Amino acid sequence: MEQELVVLTDAVLITCIVQRGMGEAVIKAAQQAGAQGATTFYARGTGVRQRHLGVLGVTVNAEKEVIHIVAASDQADRIFEKMFVAGKLDTPGMGMIYTTPIEKMATYVPHEITRRFLSHEA
Repeated sequence: MEQELVVLTDAVLITCIVQRGMGEAVIKAAQQAGAQGATTFYARGTGVRQRHLGVLGVTVNAEKEVIHIVAASDQADRIFEKMFVAGKLDTPGMGMIYTTPIEKMATYVPHEITRRFLSHEA
């Protein structure tokens, strides 16, 4: 059987860094907005903002969850917004979210989806 490489070029990587324990809610919100999956890992981080918050008596946990989601470009804004809200990122010290354009990516794509896509292009 010949291997087929399907390269996707219309995608964005959404990276969200949240306080440990918030990841599950952020991923659930992303999936409800159309995300197909997520990769999560744990990290430790500090920032200049933590010093200021510490002076105010607000404790900021250095333990973080980092969530990566690859999304189609046309879905990325909606997923991004839902993740922002679920992670409470409008609150100082809760984390941050950003997107990175993906030049190209490859993964398994079922043949029926590839055929359907190619028939729409013709």
